[in-house]
Amino acid sequence: MAKLPRLAKGGKAGKAPTQPPERARPVAPAKGPPLDLAVLRDRIDSVDRAIQDLIAERARYAGQVGKAKGKLAAAVDYYRPEREAQVLRRVVDRNEGPLQDEVLVRLFREIMSACLAQQEPLKIGFLGPEGTHTQQAVYKHFGHSIHAMPLGSIEEVFQEVEAGNADFGVVPVENSTQGTIQSTLDMFLTSKAKICGEVELRIHQHLLSRSGRIEDIERVYAHPQSFAQCKAWLRQYLPKAEKIAVGSNAEGCKRARSADDAAAIAGASAGPVYGLQRVAGPIEDRPDNTTRFLVLGRELFPPSGNDRTSLLVFINDQPGALHHVLEPFARHGLSMNRIESRPGNTGLWQYAFFIDVSGHSDEPAMRQALQDLSAYATQVKVLGSYPVAIV
Repeated sequence: MAKLPRLAKGGKAGKAPTQPPERARPVAPAKGPPLDLAVLRDRIDSVDRAIQDLIAERARYAGQVGKAKGKLAAAVDYYRPEREAQVLRRVVDRNEGPLQDEVLVRLFREIMSACLAQQEPLKIGFLGPEGTHTQQAVYKHFGHSIHAMPLGSIEEVFQEVEAGNADFGVVPVENSTQGTIQSTLDMFLTSKAKICGEVELRIHQHLLSRSGRIEDIERVYAHPQSFAQCKAWLRQYLPKAEKIAVGSNAEGCKRARSADDAAAIAGASAGPVYGLQRVAGPIEDRPDNTTRFLVLGRELFPPSGNDRTSLLVFINDQPGALHHVLEPFARHGLSMNRIESRPGNTGLWQYAFFIDVSGHSDEPAMRQALQDLSAYATQVKVLGSYPVAIV
């Protein structure tokens, strides 16, 4: 049998020590000969105490901020995505190593999540079930100090947010290799939900099974999109295995756990949830495989300083229609990130353009462009202005 690439390895990777802020360094890094192990551990303990004290101090200040806002109706009223984005950008700007930006952002996200939960944990609806990439996107954006609500469909996520049963929702909108998730775009044709954030998540697919042995596998379960993302790997290493498409990778995991000769393709986090071992991974054909998710809410938020605006523009099918949509943004110096057309829902031969533009709807150039666009469009709907994904 050919040697398998990137096979699962036993054991857990150790956590890298965190870099404390300047005021939390009780002892300067040593220069010269290496220090004795006992001395190093002593200094790490000292740094850990300083970090813990500073986190507690931050939590107290965060609690005071909540009190300063007065008595608000719900946890969602304390959450300010533009403020969090500004904090995380400063974390990235200050970072001089040795930890990567993504690691530091994740640490600070968890600190902010825990501090916010002092008021009340946010309720976050997402396209479930548990163990999906969408759940990973939820934790990347909100941290783990929340109440995660797995829901059965993208439509249900929109409905729970609109009804107020979920403070926010997270749904996939596009993948770098497979394109747009049309069911998400279609919901915006009728939904009143607003976009108040975005998450970009590197998608790593893993082969999971009950036995953990590739030689046992005779059939593989996965969502059709996951099969498409791992086509070359499966062709090389499991050419004879039956490929069975299911509604979600989580459903595939549920089926795979019932037999030693079955496997599923899913994210690594699904393994512990469904009692499966990692056989191999990542197994996706393209290492840059990324999915973009949208964070849904019920209101628009102020500018963060680096924002994106999503629009839904309805126009009649006529000569020069696309030019009329594009021209106002070019005239006002706004960069268009994405445009996609869909049949509208208000009449025959009417089309809806989904457009992403750099900038915030409160900024003068964007306001003027939207005003100019309204002269040509039958309807212009601001779906949301929100901070650009940081890492």
